[in-house]
Amino acid sequence: MNADEMTDHITSTFAGTRVMEAYGDTFFLHDPDGDLPPERQLPFATIVTDDNYDHVSRLGEPGAYRLNIGLTKATYTAMFGPPPTRRDDQGIFDTGFDHARRDQVMPHPVYASQYWVCVVSPATTLDTVRSLLVEAHAFAVRKHANHARRAGA
Repeated sequence: MNADEMTDHITSTFAGTRVMEAYGDTFFLHDPDGDLPPERQLPFATIVTDDNYDHVSRLGEPGAYRLNIGLTKATYTAMFGPPPTRRDDQGIFDTGFDHARRDQVMPHPVYASQYWVCVVSPATTLDTVRSLLVEAHAFAVRKHANHARRAGA
């Protein structure tokens, strides 16, 4: 599945998803009414297709893209244990993973401490990726509903 196909999958599967693009990257937000203020526009998933922010995934290689997924703490720690705390001089977490490896779900090189995972050019991991996207979207839906309840109270 290439980046365009992944974008189509996410937008066609998850109700209330708004897509934002910046600098060639794609951000998927749960915003069913299209009215989230900028400070609440936090994506549940992103697709990065170049090395603008880091070079560890080698996204300049043909066909490479990185899907990033924000998980709950419980799911992240069940998969990888506590998030990493040590960064190198480039700001990349020491996770023990090769962030350029294709088709492996792993802690995000920069946002692992916020319970984000990533996979470069998913293929055989698509079933896992799809289930993680379901969870990430459901988490975004709960956060949106909780905020709406608080705002209406």
